[in-house]
Amino acid sequence: MALVVHLKTVAHLRGKGDRIAKVAFRGLPFLSHVAENCEEVAHFNEVSIFVSSLDQRKKIHVRIFVYISWLFLVFSCRLIGTFCMVLQKVAEEGHLELTDTLIDDNNTSIKTSVTIEIRYQPMDGTVGMWSDGEFLDVPDDHDGMFTFETDSLLSGQSHGSGTSPGRSLQGSIPTFRKTGKGVFSAMKLGKIKSSKDDHRRGDEPAVLEMEDLDKKAMRLAGTLEPDTISLASVTAVTTNVSNKRSKPDIKMEPSSGRPVDYQISITVIEARQLIGLNMDPVVCVEVGDDKKYTSMKESTNCPYYNEYFVFDFHVPPDVMFDKIIKLSVIHSKNLLRSGTLVGTFKMDVGTVYSQPEHQFYHRWAILSDPDDITAGCKGYVKCDIAVVGKGDNIKTPHKANETDEDDIEGNLLLPEGIPAERQWARIYVKIYRAEGLPKMNTSIMANVKKAFIGENRDLVDPYVQVQFAGLKGKTSVQKSSYEPIWNEQVIFTELFPPLCKRIKVQIRDSDKVNDVAIGTHFIDLRKISNDGDKGFLPTLGPAWVNMYGSTRQYTLMDEHQDLNDGLGEGVSFRARLLLSVAVEILDTTSPDVISSTEVQMESVSNISESATGKMEEFFLFGSFLEATMIDRKIGDKPISFEITIGNYGNQIDGVSKSSTAKKKKKDGENEEEENELIQNSSEDEADEESDLTSVSSTPPLKPFITDRNYFHLPYFEKKPCVYIKSWWQDQRRRLYNSNMMDKIADKLEEGLNDVQEIIKTEKAFPERRLRGVLEELSVGCSRYVTLANKDVNQAGRTKLDRERLKSCMREMDSMGQQAKQIRTQVKKNTVKDKLKLAQNFLQRLRFLADEPQHSIPDVFIWMMSNNKRIAYARIPSKDILYSIVDEETGKDCGKVKAVFLKLPGKKGFGPAGWTVQAKLELYLWLGLNKQRKDFLSGLPNGFEEIKAAKMVPGLHSVPPVSLVYNMKQVFQLRAHMYQARSLFAADSSGLSDPFARVFFSTHSQVTEVLSETLCPTWDQLLVFDDVELFGEASELRDDPPIIVAEIYDQDTVGKAEYIGRTFAKPTIKMCDEHYGPPRFPPQLEYYQIYRGNCTAGELLAAFELLQIGQGGRVDLPPLEGPTDSERGPILPVPLGIRPVLSRYRIEVLFWGLRDLKRINLAQVDRPRVDIECAGGGVQSALIQNYKKNPNFSTLVKWFEVDLPENELLHPPLNIRVVDCRAFGRYILVGSHAVTSLRRFIYSPPDKTSNNWANAGAYSSYSDVSFSFISTESSDKEKKKKKKKKKGGAEEEEETDERVLDWWSKYFASIETLKEVVNSVLVCLIYSFVIYFCVFKQNVFALNVLVWSVRSSERRRRLRQNYFQVHSNCICTDSLLKVYNKELENEYGNFEDWLHTFNLYRGKAGDDDEHALDDDRIVGRFKGSLCMYKLPLSQEITREAGFDPNMGMFQSIPHNDPINVLVRVYVVRATDLHPADINGKADPYVVIKLGKSELKDKENYISKQLNPVFGKSFDIEATFPMESMLTVSVYDWDLVGTDDLIGETKIDLENRFYSKFRATCGISAHYSVHGYNVWRDPMKPSQILAKLCKDGKIDGPHYGPGGKVKVANRIFTGPTEIEDENGLKKQTEEHLALIVLNHWEEIPRVGCKLVPEHVETRPLLNPDKPGIEQGRIEMWVDMFPMDMPAPGPAIDISPRKPKRYELRVIIWNTDEVILEDDDYFTGEKSSDIFVRGWLKGQQEDKQDTDVHYHSLTGEGNFNWRFVFPFDYLVAEEKIVISKKESMFSWDETEYKIPPRLTLQVWDADHFSADDFLGAIELDLNRFPRGAKTAKQCSLNMIRNEQELPTISIFKQKRVKGWWPFVARDENDEMELTGKVEAELHLVTGEEAEKSPVGLGRNEPDPLEKPNRPDTSLMWFLGPLKSIGYFIWHNYRWLILKALGLILLLLMLGLFLYSIPGYLVKKMLGA
Repeated sequence: MALVVHLKTVAHLRGKGDRIAKVAFRGLPFLSHVAENCEEVAHFNEVSIFVSSLDQRKKIHVRIFVYISWLFLVFSCRLIGTFCMVLQKVAEEGHLELTDTLIDDNNTSIKTSVTIEIRYQPMDGTVGMWSDGEFLDVPDDHDGMFTFETDSLLSGQSHGSGTSPGRSLQGSIPTFRKTGKGVFSAMKLGKIKSSKDDHRRGDEPAVLEMEDLDKKAMRLAGTLEPDTISLASVTAVTTNVSNKRSKPDIKMEPSSGRPVDYQISITVIEARQLIGLNMDPVVCVEVGDDKKYTSMKESTNCPYYNEYFVFDFHVPPDVMFDKIIKLSVIHSKNLLRSGTLVGTFKMDVGTVYSQPEHQFYHRWAILSDPDDITAGCKGYVKCDIAVVGKGDNIKTPHKANETDEDDIEGNLLLPEGIPAERQWARIYVKIYRAEGLPKMNTSIMANVKKAFIGENRDLVDPYVQVQFAGLKGKTSVQKSSYEPIWNEQVIFTELFPPLCKRIKVQIRDSDKVNDVAIGTHFIDLRKISNDGDKGFLPTLGPAWVNMYGSTRQYTLMDEHQDLNDGLGEGVSFRARLLLSVAVEILDTTSPDVISSTEVQMESVSNISESATGKMEEFFLFGSFLEATMIDRKIGDKPISFEITIGNYGNQIDGVSKSSTAKKKKKDGENEEEENELIQNSSEDEADEESDLTSVSSTPPLKPFITDRNYFHLPYFEKKPCVYIKSWWQDQRRRLYNSNMMDKIADKLEEGLNDVQEIIKTEKAFPERRLRGVLEELSVGCSRYVTLANKDVNQAGRTKLDRERLKSCMREMDSMGQQAKQIRTQVKKNTVKDKLKLAQNFLQRLRFLADEPQHSIPDVFIWMMSNNKRIAYARIPSKDILYSIVDEETGKDCGKVKAVFLKLPGKKGFGPAGWTVQAKLELYLWLGLNKQRKDFLSGLPNGFEEIKAAKMVPGLHSVPPVSLVYNMKQVFQLRAHMYQARSLFAADSSGLSDPFARVFFSTHSQVTEVLSETLCPTWDQLLVFDDVELFGEASELRDDPPIIVAEIYDQDTVGKAEYIGRTFAKPTIKMCDEHYGPPRFPPQLEYYQIYRGNCTAGELLAAFELLQIGQGGRVDLPPLEGPTDSERGPILPVPLGIRPVLSRYRIEVLFWGLRDLKRINLAQVDRPRVDIECAGGGVQSALIQNYKKNPNFSTLVKWFEVDLPENELLHPPLNIRVVDCRAFGRYILVGSHAVTSLRRFIYSPPDKTSNNWANAGAYSSYSDVSFSFISTESSDKEKKKKKKKKKGGAEEEEETDERVLDWWSKYFASIETLKEVVNSVLVCLIYSFVIYFCVFKQNVFALNVLVWSVRSSERRRRLRQNYFQVHSNCICTDSLLKVYNKELENEYGNFEDWLHTFNLYRGKAGDDDEHALDDDRIVGRFKGSLCMYKLPLSQEITREAGFDPNMGMFQSIPHNDPINVLVRVYVVRATDLHPADINGKADPYVVIKLGKSELKDKENYISKQLNPVFGKSFDIEATFPMESMLTVSVYDWDLVGTDDLIGETKIDLENRFYSKFRATCGISAHYSVHGYNVWRDPMKPSQILAKLCKDGKIDGPHYGPGGKVKVANRIFTGPTEIEDENGLKKQTEEHLALIVLNHWEEIPRVGCKLVPEHVETRPLLNPDKPGIEQGRIEMWVDMFPMDMPAPGPAIDISPRKPKRYELRVIIWNTDEVILEDDDYFTGEKSSDIFVRGWLKGQQEDKQDTDVHYHSLTGEGNFNWRFVFPFDYLVAEEKIVISKKESMFSWDETEYKIPPRLTLQVWDADHFSADDFLGAIELDLNRFPRGAKTAKQCSLNMIRNEQELPTISIFKQKRVKGWWPFVARDENDEMELTGKVEAELHLVTGEEAEKSPVGLGRNEPDPLEKPNRPDTSLMWFLGPLKSIGYFIWHNYRWLILKALGLILLLLMLGLFLYSIPGYLVKKMLGA
């Protein structure tokens, strides 16, 4: 089948330029060469060949472009015009030549014309023949001129690849492009395993090996780069497919509704910037309905908690992820009052689970007030939140720098991409109306009412409940209505974007007793919005949503009620609801905004009928071609099948009869009356077409017996049909859009599976296949973009439809571009990375394809028996929806699909759900009634239609009620059942007795039962004779029905137990075909067996279907008779099909057995191991006394066996352990199946790859990790030293190495230490560095610890600086390695030569994938395997010292018992699961090894979930009897037994014998004293000598100048060491240690030796399998007792906190705000006092005396606070020990940051004092005080991050001014005063030497402050005070008044005396 397009010329072009043509067919484009400098005519002469079947409706497109290129860098094309034609005529005639004009973008014809010739040859050759030569001379393959392109042979369609412009060939030979067929037709990829034995049969190989293919490809590709070749999809289908069948779904069980274990752990660390004054905050942590509270912290708005909470749940995932995590801060909560809410933060669990590692770590949650949305941020809570499901492994990041986390804005508790400042938004959920509700009440009472009152009521009272972000809103209840109309909206106010993903909309039935859900729908906000640059806010509808749930019959106790609540897959249509969602962002500044977030209800106006789309009549047709595998429980009664879509077709419990007036069809209403549906009559319709009765169920038939388990219905020639007419809004566009994306996604998924399979089976060139996949993806994406943008103005298109289309097109376009780009980057070494990227594409596609707005409801198929619903299948309507465009059609539309019916609801969980209730071969077609003319076109040909008898004869368009096939083909099916592996253990012995049952059509056969094996080799041929299949032979050949193979476990009593199921397609041979290569005989192939959703093994088999022709069975290939007389009449798999065998030898190392459990209460005493593989085997020596010595006496045994040459077909190897009892009895202890022997295949060492050539001089420092101290800090240190010398008052700092301990090294290693601990360390370290680096000239710096370097950027700069200063010296560090995982994970479980095989017994659990396997482990077998092909080369056996008894296991140690001293160091535990009611635990450590047990119970740590143990334990043990070390953490309880929190188990034996030398970690540096002392009793030189001797390598040879030579490698290093007295000695230890640290570089024997380390192990509890209960940091050293004794254990006991005393002198205050009004004068004043305390010690708060009547805000105190505290320097935490309450048994230790709080208050006599302001100083990082009050400002607090900070632990003494701040009404910070204080830090010893008094007391008293007189209390000197006040305030007034009085007096006197004077004067007296 090929379509050849010969593009000749394009004429009448305008202008001159380069032209390029593109020919496209079925989305597969081909670009021509560039025709350069053409004027009017462009000659292309190009041929494109498309290998495909031709659909007459398909079009071919030719597009001509102007090709523009700039400087050969980039090219772009401008479209000139397009020619498009339908290929109907070509299909009919086979050949067509034409010249036609092009059309431009606007669909108008242009002058330019194209001349093309098209030929088509179908497969059967019915259309004219042609050969390539008719067009042109095709150059031979070896010309290298062909460009190699790809195509798909799947589904007979060309989903090809976009190609690059081809090369132009010389002369007139055109570029010839040929797609897939020629190269790939013989190829069979996917899971087909090729055999290499074909040459023995002398035939052509049946399957092309990848190598042959590539040679051919290279021949074709010619000069193409191998890195550009791609391979298209060729998936396990050899022939072209007629495309009439769709793939069956293998996985059966619905997983969504099953409950799972979850654990949510939340650590509340601290809160900051809480809004409010002098609060007592408590944090409430709420998950769903569970609440827990932290303790209360007094008088602070930045409390520190560090409290850990755990919530355990056992619920389905959907329920879990919808639960809301709510953090609330409450002020002053106590027993009596609930407290006032400060703010809350909400997020759903799903958001946390979708984060990397399922957690947020050390993030700040922003609090907001739900009652006042205008208020802004109410503070921050720092927390960790983690959600752990079963089997999830959470990695806790090592504690990072606190300073980084103090950057609140940079570490907000928000997912990636969500803005820090979220706005408030209103979410409007409008509920309009619902339809098709089911009956929700019994009809007894209704009938009584009807009889008495005549009232007929609907039996449901619906209302809608909407839930979002923990809030609920309800509509009103519409009484008695099946079609309620609400027209109401529910309004939620929430921060946007919300951190809760789903809105839950539920229709409920109101009831007096309790309301029940009718149906539930979830709206995922991510699917109805887009947060990109061109995104849109959430919007939906108005659109109908369909709700599914339990069946519609009303029962008082509905067993499937969960389905109505949205859990699990709904089994029936319940109702549909018209709703819409809109979001409006609020402007919180506007005055009209409602500030509360309470849910509001409002009514809305009705919407028009047409708003949701135009009503259309849809037609659904179904035909049942086969009904088999019907469960025998229901096989005794007649069975029928019913198909429903919505309520249409539902005959038992369909449309509830509505009391509303009967609605007319023409109104477009989509509910039919019940009686119409049931009686299948339609009265209203007039026209002929619609005079159509719906037939929704098949006639009942009694089933026939297939075999013991299953029945089948006799659908032989006659196939029943059903059809349903229904009315829905026409929203097909939505489904088409989804279908297009789904098809691209399916193709991508298939391709990615191919790539994974190629990688897994280690076939060649997976990168080529991946390129092909990406090519197909980019073509698919571009095809989508061209097709999607249609019907834009269709009725009922919502805003979401428009926006979603735009965003899908953008996404698909960008995905196509990215795929193209990634395709070019796919190389051999990048395949796996690019595969991950492609898998991300798949997830994106699946997400985009999920349409949030429903249209047509899903189709349900029910199997009915006795009018009861038994089993169902649900088929999404989009999958069977028809479109004239192929890409838009549903994947199962018009195709035969194998459908498996399952039980509804919870019945379908577990084993009941895995057994098939029935298997249908079903044909479905759904489309518009007016498009239904082709609805039968996809059926297998050869049928006649049978119409209903009562039909009017004239109607041709009536669908058939049944089809009768008059074409029948007879076949013989041969099922070659070879073997199965890794089957599910179904018996209590841990094994199964498996047999396989093969079903094909109505036939079934079984293999023999093989007892007690999980890897049966049946080697049996099952022959099915006279299998009748109906339809045309050619179609059956292309697309045969599927074969179902089920594996069962035979039980002696009762029914066989189901193990799993798989599907296969047979290879078909028609009677006229030759039985020979390449297709026959078929190859064995692995088929994955599924049990529910889990895998349950693999089946190796081949299936062939051979047509029986006229001559009968004689013409078939002969069957060989039984070759094995013992097996009876069982046919073996024929020689051509069974794999070709070779002779292999399998050597087994028997080491020992461990931890064998009792069998039937009896102990195992004399065990033996039996090894079996492919019929051969060997037995170990018998262990005479398991208790005394569980190791085997004979170590190595071997056996020879015939195995397939193809490694992938190797059978499994079975290990069984039996206990030999008296009288020759054996009891099976346990078994293990090694499914893949590949890892044990011996490959001789490759001598050439040992790198002998480059073994020259080698510097050991080339890749050592270096650490440096900055030169800047060194200068500062020198200055400090100078200062000290000048000002001799400073005490001399001690520079003793005793300051450093093991914890210094540990903290430096995990980089938790922030700054240099104190100047002591800097001086000490720097003096060492300077001494060794500068004075010792290029030797080696001792113990350099990286304290000051934080970020990698700074570290890099410092390295550069360091190299510039000391370029001639390089410094190593002495840090240890901290693994945040188990050591086993790093070193491959230490199985370098000794493997551990778990022995299983008992039935496998079905809970989740192998979750309960741990419970089935009954012991462990230790040993190893080695297999190799015979004969072996002589070189190996000739080697010196080769012991023939040991085979390949040379130089392994003896396995005699050995005594070992085991030293266990337990550092600390983190995140323990709380064990007490108070949410804490009292942990202690228990070490158990063999019978020895060490309990550290008396040293339990009270109320701690992160305890630091710092302990070492010594235990003597004897390997192998005591080799499993258990480290447990228990919770101490005062009463009752102690509870196990968690435990970890370590296999010490594997570590002890490992070549990685895990006995004692190799440290980075050799030291003979101090904290870094060498721990191993063997010195490095002794260890090195032993390794060289054991590995038979040359060395070590120590030379002069600090050099050592090992195996031709030279290492250099220092040769001197300093002892405790500072004396130098010569030593070789440094050199030896350097070699050990680089042992992996030694050829042949090198490997990475275990370094000095701390490992982090998860703690697990058997009661809670799979969920971590905390982690423990520890390490183990082991020392053989026959060696020198090791030194004492390193002291790792926890650091004791150091005693300090902080002395704070409050000198003065200034500008304190004035709060009081004077009673007499109304003047503002304040009675100031200052209060201070250290965080965590609020009860020890101290107050100054009161400065009364400050009128200016100035206060004078000279008052001293004294705060003693214990401090951990390394962790920068204060340690407080106190009883939590009066009832506490003992003190609890808290570690909190050192923070000093100072507050300023206004004292009141008769009421509570008024709080004015506060400041909190972190004593490690606080801003330096201002020198004067004027310079002190609010910026010191606001810009704290930018200002330089100081630490009181470095400065010791600091004095200055600091601001007091408080928040005003608008939550703005305001300055409320300034304080002058002096902070002085002294150690405990210094405090004792020079004590000081509190306040102004002795000793060392402070002066009294010089306060103004007014500061006295007024009642002590009232006159004085009043006088002062009056004079102070009114002095000018008084002076003025006095002046005025004097003036008036003088005037009065003057007036008084003037008459007398005048008289005197006048009288002259």
